[in-house]
Amino acid sequence: MRKQIYKIIEVAEENDKLSRIYDLIMMLVIIISLIPIAAKSTEGFYGILDITTAAVFIIDYVLRLLTADFKLNKGIRSFLVYPITPMAIIDLLAILPSLLPVNGAFRVLKVFRLLRTLRVFRVFKVVRYSKSISIIIEVFKKQKNALLVVCGLAGGYILVAALVMISVEPETFATFFDAIYWATVSLTTVGYGDIFAISTAGKIITMVSSIFGIAIVALPAGIITAGYMDAVYSGQNEKK
Repeated sequence: MRKQIYKIIEVAEENDKLSRIYDLIMMLVIIISLIPIAAKSTEGFYGILDITTAAVFIIDYVLRLLTADFKLNKGIRSFLVYPITPMAIIDLLAILPSLLPVNGAFRVLKVFRLLRTLRVFRVFKVVRYSKSISIIIEVFKKQKNALLVVCGLAGGYILVAALVMISVEPETFATFFDAIYWATVSLTTVGYGDIFAISTAGKIITMVSSIFGIAIVALPAGIITAGYMDAVYSGQNEKK
């Protein structure tokens, strides 16, 4: 019985209809659970939605806990280890705020209303039920070295550009953090315009920073896209 439940609640195989139906139901429940958050209300209809979806998440969490030994393969230790796994923690954070009595009369308890914002973690539960997102996560894992190099290059360039800019125009930037902010905005070619170069040298540095930014921002997109396409083609070849 537990083995069958485990097969159903895990990510569906291509030929497992019950598992795919379960995945689709959970995806729908996750989307519905976000409605009270968007409405900023848990009164009336929204309250019913919140309680109902929380109940579904509790059942899902309990089923996964009861079948943890099949997933972790650590015997009885699996039931102790599972609650501290990343996805189990996200599941718990998705459930907890709906169960907490945060509307008490004591003003100090209003601080605990912040816990209700933890419901946004329900968004991350989608990862478990989406194969496309799983592929993207695998791409990040495989391409992590290349992405780390690009991130290091971007971070280094931001620091150098900020140091150069604060030296050229010290009157424009009150703090080094402002220079970091300017360098980041320029590198990503966003250009909010709240902090900008005034001198000719500063404007030249801004132009160079923007040009470099186009290349640096494009690199991660190219790496991720290439890795994703490789994963998709590999999956198609395996099916053939």
